Amino acid sequence: MELRPGLSALVTGGGAGIGRALILALAQKGIFVTVVDFSQENGKEAASLAGTEVSNFHSNLTFPPVLFIKCDVTNKNELAAAFGKHVETYGGLDICINCAGIATPVSFYTDETDGSKSWRRAIDVNLIAVIDCTRLAIQAMKARKKPGVIINVGSASGLYPMYADPIYSGSKGGVVLFTRSLALYKRQGIRINALCPEFVQTELASKMDPKFIALMGGFLPMDSVVKGAYELITDESKAGSCLWISNRRGIEYWPTPAEEDKYRLQPRTSRRKPPEVVPINIQLPQNFQKIVVHTLSHNFHSATSVVQAPLRLPLKPDHVLLKIIYAGVNASDVNFSSGRYFSGGGTDLASRLPFDAGFEAVGVVAGVGDSVKHLKVGTPAAIMTFGSYAEFTMVHSKHILPVARPDPEIVAMLTSGLTASLALEKAAQMESGKTVLVTAAAGGTGQFAVQLAKLAGNKVIATCGGKDKAELLKSLKVDRVIDYKVENIKTVLKNEFPKGVDIIYESVGGEMFDICLNALATYGRLVVIGMISQYQGEHGWRPRNYTGLCEKLLAKSQTVAGFFLVQYAHFWQHHLDKLVDLYSSGKLKVAVDPKPFFGIHSVADAVDYLHSGKSVGKVVVCVDPAFSPRQAKL
Repeated sequence: MELRPGLSALVTGGGAGIGRALILALAQKGIFVTVVDFSQENGKEAASLAGTEVSNFHSNLTFPPVLFIKCDVTNKNELAAAFGKHVETYGGLDICINCAGIATPVSFYTDETDGSKSWRRAIDVNLIAVIDCTRLAIQAMKARKKPGVIINVGSASGLYPMYADPIYSGSKGGVVLFTRSLALYKRQGIRINALCPEFVQTELASKMDPKFIALMGGFLPMDSVVKGAYELITDESKAGSCLWISNRRGIEYWPTPAEEDKYRLQPRTSRRKPPEVVPINIQLPQNFQKIVVHTLSHNFHSATSVVQAPLRLPLKPDHVLLKIIYAGVNASDVNFSSGRYFSGGGTDLASRLPFDAGFEAVGVVAGVGDSVKHLKVGTPAAIMTFGSYAEFTMVHSKHILPVARPDPEIVAMLTSGLTASLALEKAAQMESGKTVLVTAAAGGTGQFAVQLAKLAGNKVIATCGGKDKAELLKSLKVDRVIDYKVENIKTVLKNEFPKGVDIIYESVGGEMFDICLNALATYGRLVVIGMISQYQGEHGWRPRNYTGLCEKLLAKSQTVAGFFLVQYAHFWQHHLDKLVDLYSSGKLKVAVDPKPFFGIHSVADAVDYLHSGKSVGKVVVCVDPAFSPRQAKL
């Protein structure tokens, strides 16, 4: 939701502390506000200040720019009346922030009363009232059939124990899980999220032990809380999310996707709907075109040629014939054409010639062997096997990855997307609250790495070369884009990130690897997924010496890890399903380079284009331009 003048918001506990700060921040955007608070003095003062801000955006109003309603949030009648007055005045409700909260004045186990004025009261205000306010807000939003955002202000004390006040901690923990359990209301246009800051300098927090506050990194700036609220309101991908804000770790989402996977009752793959069969009449030719490597060379143009091959039928019982629609271009195509991906090396490589080229493709099943029962002709499918630069290819059915549609976005999710997803999870062991650097970030795999790192709640730095690439990365919400054609990467990292970077996703190699290694923080992890700068050249791929590498790693307890996608094949389908889920829900964008390449004969030009450094996003070749069932994407 875009924060714009004319929206309306209701904030409970708006007379002081976080509630007051959020009211003033919304008012400064020209948003009509209702201040709900138990204190008439505080509430009227906050409303007066907010009213001045809102009036700067509106003139000749026939209704008040800001309302103050004195209300005990534990009184359901007063609360219902407050929501009713807001809707009556402003014609609906766009934003609801439930911020009212209190601490427990005495320990629950020493309280000799019924607790109605102490710990029961705290639960009523902190949890029961939040539930009631959420209920009323949902009703108001659904009645007007307008999208809305609800933020329930929890606390970091709802994420981990607060020993000084277990009742407060328990009630805020209830707010967090209650809110996260409402994620599915997004289907009705209502996003409900939890905001969980650590200690902010309010009347409530002033009662905490100063020594404890110091250990926590000091009081949290109110600006950080406002920034977090803005993010939850404006980010349409967030529903049922919990945003944890602290001085120690910054802004991060809790729990991480990896933690969420631990408590899911079943893996995502078991919930995946079977792909729909594409209605297509596939004519099987006697011959088809494919690309073969006939000479070992890093120069893909000179190493390969297009040949005619016979379509051999019938199929083997356990094999599938795939008609390829789109094929993906990868930097490592030149390594493959030089024979570097075959074990053994030496002069025996020449004996393998010619061999089929290409790593990845999507298409539709054109034929199945007698033993294949789970696939039908017309089933959309992806493959990640050698020989994908072809009009048809025959593969064992175990290599088929069923997909929703044979679209170029799916091609981007294969080698590029899966490398990012698996490398960050397995090799980088990515958590939330880290600083993540992605090199060559506007390329096929970099675009996924920056988004997955952001979705996990991290601060992301990205390097690229060129204005168009920088614009793409900014649209993906990268925190700091470094265009090496305009800025010096080494200087930026040294000046702006003096403590170093926690996780580095590195694909360039050479001098860039040296820069990254020197920018790695204590305990940092640098993951090497490639070294594109070293793939081509007169002498091909030559190993480099990294003098002093062991000493550097030892001094800061750092890790340098390699990642090769082939060795993680048993995770492919699961992670591909997760990427498709993120894309389908709008949480993940997929950039396909707009330069068109049609037909098998264009593959070599596409490989050269990728290595020219001009591409933005994933480079894809449309193998069969006549195939166009793309009425709608995923």
